[in-house]
Amino acid sequence: MPAPPEFIYLDVGNVLVSFDHALGLRQIATASRVELPAVEAFFRDRDLQLQLEAGAVSWPAAHADFCRSTGSAVPLDQFSRAAGDIFGLRVEMLPVLAALRRLRLPVGLLSNSCEPHWQFICGSGYAFLPAGFPITVLSHEVAAAKPSPAIYARAAEAAGVPPEQIFFCDDIEGHVRAARAAGWDAEVFRSASRLIDDLTRRGLRLGL
Repeated sequence: MPAPPEFIYLDVGNVLVSFDHALGLRQIATASRVELPAVEAFFRDRDLQLQLEAGAVSWPAAHADFCRSTGSAVPLDQFSRAAGDIFGLRVEMLPVLAALRRLRLPVGLLSNSCEPHWQFICGSGYAFLPAGFPITVLSHEVAAAKPSPAIYARAAEAAGVPPEQIFFCDDIEGHVRAARAAGWDAEVFRSASRLIDDLTRRGLRLGL
């Protein structure tokens, strides 16, 4: 049985919230009055989502490029809302977060994210998110995205504990493998009940 962790990192997308990137593209098309295939091509040809998540391109620069390339005059705030309003809270995770809070175990967020997505999440009034997490390590803010070793090193430094005392849960297997390569204990997220089982096996009795 692994030792109980001293710090837990959770991914955000498909762990704490669901999301739909295709919905964002459709909403950008509507807000900008640009045909959907042209919007899709703009993001695809520039590999823009990955560039945004890695902090290689700022969101205002992406907006300016979009307007130049498509002839759109969509305001930045409308463009951001269209891109960001793609999330839904996974309510089944709320009891897990509440139980971890009762145990007074520090829990942080480690997420590949971009500015409009994170701004929307922060402004949505979700229970525990992001206020319930003392440490957030976001790819677009640290200019490194999972599975790069650099983001795990930054996250371990922020947690303030040795890597082997960190537990991490992410829905993408490659991100979990990279965490393990960094010395972390990590599991692929399947469901809230599976996460409860994973934590129970590590000596954390959540009472759920």
